[in-house]
Amino acid sequence: MKLFVKHASLVFFITLFTSFQCAWGQYQMRKLTLLESIEISKAQSPDALNAKQTFRKSYWEFRSYKASNLPSLGLTSTLPNITQSISPYLNPDGSQGYVSSKYISAQANLALTQKIGITGGTISVNSYLSGVNNANMENPKSFLSYPVNVELYQPIFTYNPYRWDKKIKPLKFSLAKRKYIEDIEQICITTTNHFFTLLQAQVEKKIALTNLSNYDTLYRIAKGRYQLGKIAENDLLQLELNFLKAQAAVENAELALDNAQFRFKSFLRIQDSVPIVLLPPGNIHFFKINPDNAVSLANENSSNTLDFKRRLLEAASAVNYAKLTGRFDAQIHALIGLQQSGPTLPDAYLNPLDQRQISVGLTIPIVDWGVARGQIKVAQSQEEIVKNSVEQEIIDFQRNVYLKVIEFNMQQNQLKIAAKSDTVARKSYEVTKGRYLIGKINSILDLNNAQIETDNSQKNYYYALQTFWRSYYEIRKMTLFDFLTSTPLPFDLRDFK
Repeated sequence: MKLFVKHASLVFFITLFTSFQCAWGQYQMRKLTLLESIEISKAQSPDALNAKQTFRKSYWEFRSYKASNLPSLGLTSTLPNITQSISPYLNPDGSQGYVSSKYISAQANLALTQKIGITGGTISVNSYLSGVNNANMENPKSFLSYPVNVELYQPIFTYNPYRWDKKIKPLKFSLAKRKYIEDIEQICITTTNHFFTLLQAQVEKKIALTNLSNYDTLYRIAKGRYQLGKIAENDLLQLELNFLKAQAAVENAELALDNAQFRFKSFLRIQDSVPIVLLPPGNIHFFKINPDNAVSLANENSSNTLDFKRRLLEAASAVNYAKLTGRFDAQIHALIGLQQSGPTLPDAYLNPLDQRQISVGLTIPIVDWGVARGQIKVAQSQEEIVKNSVEQEIIDFQRNVYLKVIEFNMQQNQLKIAAKSDTVARKSYEVTKGRYLIGKINSILDLNNAQIETDNSQKNYYYALQTFWRSYYEIRKMTLFDFLTSTPLPFDLRDFK
């Protein structure tokens, strides 16, 4: 008998364990914390991928700009140029005839060119060779060489884009780096919002199921009391209505949960069908931030600061362009080098002769009817608009940072109050429910109010958690500094090469 019982127990537990495994295989869930969700979103969310490509574009634009300021070596050539035609000519007696001609030429030029950023000019070192073969001439072949030529082109009074690019381009690249870090922090903020939206949906479904269970119990007890004449019919009807509303609330909560989970998984690019259960953040390390220190770090690190400088520089560049374009101008073109020609290729390089050339070009506007002056005034007005706008935006930005820090420093008390309110509301509801069950209170309104207070306090607690974490990442985005670890936010350029 004992052996039978043991055998039966063993079969029962094996069957139970197998059933549990099958059920677990069907209903397994992925558990995620807030920090794990953020790491996933930073690695594979569409916003993260777009932020990385946007910065990579800025990185290669800056690399191209730096490369454009280095010497460039280029070869241009025509190999060969063949022309065969019939051309008219005059005979010694004055009559006109026609002759067939064949002309073959080839040329190549090797040039090393360098921009002169300070002056806005260009200097180049060239080596040029050309050869022709004219079948109609007694000596058909001829070669011309410029073994070495140094050529300078220098505008004197024109707008110098190289000088302004040297100020603006590195600034824009630094701006792109800071903007990328801010984009990543914005991803943290967005993930936090999606996380707590889904967490709230999970909590609301749990609340809806709990309420349904409570109202089901209360309604069944109320029907018995009504039959005994202990409660009025309107109280019974109210509990029945509450029970029906609780059923509808469960359906609505399930739909809201599905939608929130879809949006959450879509943002994180999680493509499997495994349900997600979020774990609320716990063991929060509270700390205070000095508002003045945060404002100082924001002024030092934020992309807004560099963007203000960029806009001011671009406005000043536009004024400089307006002042120097369409005005008196001069250009210097100078060339010095060697040249030689000959019937053979070696002869073209034998005892080369000096070559010198210099020219000065002038552009003198005489009457433009105030066009240039008007363009200068327009550019100057636009510069003043930018200055005024930047000054106001700096004030607003610093104020926003200061207020955001004050709000963050208040979150510790807000969370404590929300947690305490949740605890008190739960106990109050349990007491009210217990008293109603034993008949010490007959008012269904007191029970309803206690239930509503419990639901709202629980939701408010999670909303306070969301506000805390969202404020934390917003301050990180504004200052590019992690006050929790007292370190600047990291950036590794090697990730984009």
